Amino acid sequence: MLEITIRNYESVDAVETGILIADTYWKYNLSYVSEDEKEEYLGGFYFSRSAEKKHMEKVAGLISAPLVIIAETAGRIAGVLRGSPGRLHSLFVHEDFHRLGIGSMLVSHFEDECCKKKTAKITLAASLYAVPFYTSQGYKKSTGVRRSWSFSGRNFYIQPMKKLL
Repeated sequence: MLEITIRNYESVDAVETGILIADTYWKYNLSYVSEDEKEEYLGGFYFSRSAEKKHMEKVAGLISAPLVIIAETAGRIAGVLRGSPGRLHSLFVHEDFHRLGIGSMLVSHFEDECCKKKTAKITLAASLYAVPFYTSQGYKKSTGVRRSWSFSGRNFYIQPMKKLL
């Protein structure tokens, strides 16, 4: 059984977290995008493996949110959730840790934090890949599928969802 620690994000987590986001987002949400469009769709996360200071600062800035929660196991970042009271911005779990309850743990922790701030509802824009997961967490579709964007990339489809707390 994995021992998972849920904790707040720290600046030293930026590189590993950026790589986790870039790799997971690319593989599970952008598989239809050509390699030539990768930078356009990943935005600053495209440079998550760069050692250049300006790239590292850009990635750290993209991760920044009022609440960033990390799931860690055996010294590895297994997942990350970014959000603010009432809004879940993004959730990524490393593929090595899919279907082990890490996403559920991160969402539960986030919902608890929202409740402490007297938040009555959480909204999110789920990628189509993630809709079944969020449905399993009690989120409901709030409208039909919408066309959105991924950084500069076009034609990224999302499903608006919400949950009353």
